Amino acid sequence: METPHTTLDDDAAPSKSQRKREMTELQQLGEQLATLSPARLDALSLPDSLRSALSEYNRIRAHEGRRRQAQYIGRLMRNVDPEPLREALREASGDSRAAVARLHALEDLRSRLLADDAALTALLDQHPQADAQQLRALLRAVRAEQAAAKPPRQYRALFQYLKQLTEGNDDGRE
Repeated sequence: METPHTTLDDDAAPSKSQRKREMTELQQLGEQLATLSPARLDALSLPDSLRSALSEYNRIRAHEGRRRQAQYIGRLMRNVDPEPLREALREASGDSRAAVARLHALEDLRSRLLADDAALTALLDQHPQADAQQLRALLRAVRAEQAAAKPPRQYRALFQYLKQLTEGNDDGRE
């Protein structure tokens, strides 16, 4: 016959295997975070000790040293909420739905700009900080590139300009 005391202890504490799985998961998350650029890491609210451990991980080349540093990162990750970090990794890899939706919206905007000059006027109204002369030059270059059936270098450059323009303004709007 079980006493209430043993039942509470069994249900409240995770097993040693479960704790080990969680620690391994945090360690792997930390290793993935180390692949992010320093600019993306700065955007996250990480403790200074974790930030320096991640930069140290990138400097270490020896296999055993990297393994030990990854364990240390996993230990530091216990004090951090992992969900915002997972979301940042999804954003960085383009796996999140929001990131995919933004890319589709940018592609749609690029298509509208190439099809209609009124779209350029609307874009300049929405983003007064945009360089109208540079945008017009990019649009002319893309149209010439497409007419000559050249590789889409300017087409991609237009996309990158639009991405930079809209991402710089999203912080203040939403």
